[in-house]
Amino acid sequence: MTPFRVLVVDDSAFMRKIISDLIERDELFTVVGTATNGRDAIEQMKELDPDVITLDVEMPVMNGLDALKIMMQEGPRPVIMLSGINEQGMKETILALESGAFDFIRKPSITNAMDIEQVRQELMKQLHVAMQAKARRAQWEEEERLRAEAGRADAKEAKHAPPAAKTTFPLTKPSDLSSGGQSGMKQAKPKASSAAKPERSGKPERAEKKLPEPKEFKKRVQKLPASQPIEVRRTLESSKPAVQEQRGIPDAGRPDMQKPASAAAAASDFSSLVAIGCSTGGPRALKTFLEKIPGDFPAPIVIVQHMPPKFTRSLAQRLNSFSSVQVVEAEYGMPLQAGHAYIAPGGSHILVEQLPSGQLGIKTTDDAPRSGHRPSVDVMFESLMPLTSLKRHLVLMTGMGSDGAKMMKKLYDAGVTSTFAESEETCVVYGMPRSAVELGCVTHILPLHEIAPRLVQAVNNGK
Repeated sequence: MTPFRVLVVDDSAFMRKIISDLIERDELFTVVGTATNGRDAIEQMKELDPDVITLDVEMPVMNGLDALKIMMQEGPRPVIMLSGINEQGMKETILALESGAFDFIRKPSITNAMDIEQVRQELMKQLHVAMQAKARRAQWEEEERLRAEAGRADAKEAKHAPPAAKTTFPLTKPSDLSSGGQSGMKQAKPKASSAAKPERSGKPERAEKKLPEPKEFKKRVQKLPASQPIEVRRTLESSKPAVQEQRGIPDAGRPDMQKPASAAAAASDFSSLVAIGCSTGGPRALKTFLEKIPGDFPAPIVIVQHMPPKFTRSLAQRLNSFSSVQVVEAEYGMPLQAGHAYIAPGGSHILVEQLPSGQLGIKTTDDAPRSGHRPSVDVMFESLMPLTSLKRHLVLMTGMGSDGAKMMKKLYDAGVTSTFAESEETCVVYGMPRSAVELGCVTHILPLHEIAPRLVQAVNNGK
């Protein structure tokens, strides 16, 4: 089996050696080349055509950010950024994620063997997920192509089909009408009643055709560890399918679980709250989302983005620079305000609780990671369970794994029906949203650019 091909880019010869050695310890990957700066990396990319690239952020001649932008134009593929923990490196890493980088890891400390091993584990996890996501994207694109071809074939067949023969029925006698009978033909049986199947926003799906998997990466990806969260093969639908968006149709089949306003909600200036979870691909998704939220948005937005400490402050500052709402890194004791977005600090869980003042606000904890994550979307969603006086709106966007899906399901079962998941067509990694969809707790499955407008509408309508 041919291993996945990796290009390692770093201006430090010592770091290139360390990263290359870490990668080659996994037989599924091989380093096919190294580059010393961004300009060299672009030339090597064209010559070697690697499957994935690790790219240093700060380099001479051409830095990683400038190189990334050219790579995304001339030869898009997964790029994992290697970032230092200094302020400039963190800011440029956030910009790189906006510009299309798959994800990032921090550079290891060259004097700490334990740190090097931790970075290796994170690097290999990112490489595995990147290859799985790339193969799944290729599969999705192939399926869309086949669906489009099938649609054109059906349209052509319908166009050339002979017109249906006219059928003449005998006249019905008045006596037959009065008795409910029909003369010369059988009475049609009514079709069994069924709920109208809601439409998924985006491209219509043609189902029940066995679609071939793409050849690209198929054999190599099958060798990746089965424990990885993103699968290449499309999973079977859950026995309880996801509820998809019904435009203009209220969810009349489920009881209204909202209760009278509590003291905490009464002390706050809002009646709705939005909670968002995302991971790989999240910074870019959050940028797209927040750009479409108006400054007078009548609810606070609480966000968990899987990210290490210190990077979340740079992310909040960057998002705030172009958002109409005020975006900040959340701190313990902050009161929630409408028209504000709060990013969970890296390395800490975030909860929404009542403050001593009676207002709803932020609580942060250093409790153990939940499902390997701190901050955890599940922990944040769980804190919303008692807030029954608020209209709670839940969103899961791109990210590997299933963080957030379990608690979204519990909140949905408790009466929270305003639940959103990003559809596969725009996800960098279709993991967290897919997990929620498979649990049957998603009301709106939408491409990224449609989530914010629909959410604004839901909040303004009090849904």
